[in-house]
Amino acid sequence: MVGITTGTPPRAVARHTAAAEDLAAEGRWEEAYEHLRAAMRALGGRPAPTDELDRLRREHAEAREQSRRDSLTDSYNRRYLDERLFALLDAPVRSGALGLSVAIVDADHFKQINDTYGHQFGDRVLQRLVTLLDAGLPDGGFCARYGGEEFALVLPDHDLAAAVRVCEAARDRIDRHPWAELDPGLRVTVSAGVAHSDSHPPEVEQVVGAADVLLYAAKAAGRNAVAFRDPRTGLVRLAGPAARRRSVPQPERTTG
Repeated sequence: MVGITTGTPPRAVARHTAAAEDLAAEGRWEEAYEHLRAAMRALGGRPAPTDELDRLRREHAEAREQSRRDSLTDSYNRRYLDERLFALLDAPVRSGALGLSVAIVDADHFKQINDTYGHQFGDRVLQRLVTLLDAGLPDGGFCARYGGEEFALVLPDHDLAAAVRVCEAARDRIDRHPWAELDPGLRVTVSAGVAHSDSHPPEVEQVVGAADVLLYAAKAAGRNAVAFRDPRTGLVRLAGPAARRRSVPQPERTTG
């Protein structure tokens, strides 16, 4: 709650404080700030409104962070994913920047998990997956729920090889996780497609679309795999041990 509590304020201060409180409740933070600044001016610089302004800023930051989070998994949500990706279009070009890598990660046979154990149990699986995906993210990278049981790993300033290593480590970590803690016999694996753009600004829509296509290549190759397109040959390959054991169907080439 926003309020100024030092004595009986002038009418203008009370009016601006009430307006700030109403606007903050609606999430209209910039307008709320303006009303608190007006209250500060009306009080002639007395310190109490500054305290209230600081509190409003904290409330704003907390509300903004909550609005970016998926309510089930506490990963970032699709809105935040879109905001961050398209902000990259306006970001200044840095010398030596390595471009943008994106992975789309999907829980294998998740419908079967829901059908067998129920949706509440499936929710717990998704929450555990997010914890495992977050665990190995490098500085600057983030995980966001892309939709359903799909998640996006966004890795700015990572070339394709580095991004594939991050994703293969996540796949292996999930594969080795003691899922039997949730239920005896349970096993959960993920498939992922990794794509990269080294253009400046990055081709955001193309790289996400390419990662999505590569995800389905990983699934077609037997799941529990990370697929990427070899920049030298243009062929789709699998990362890690799966590369030695399986062939990979070659999807139609996409831009990005």
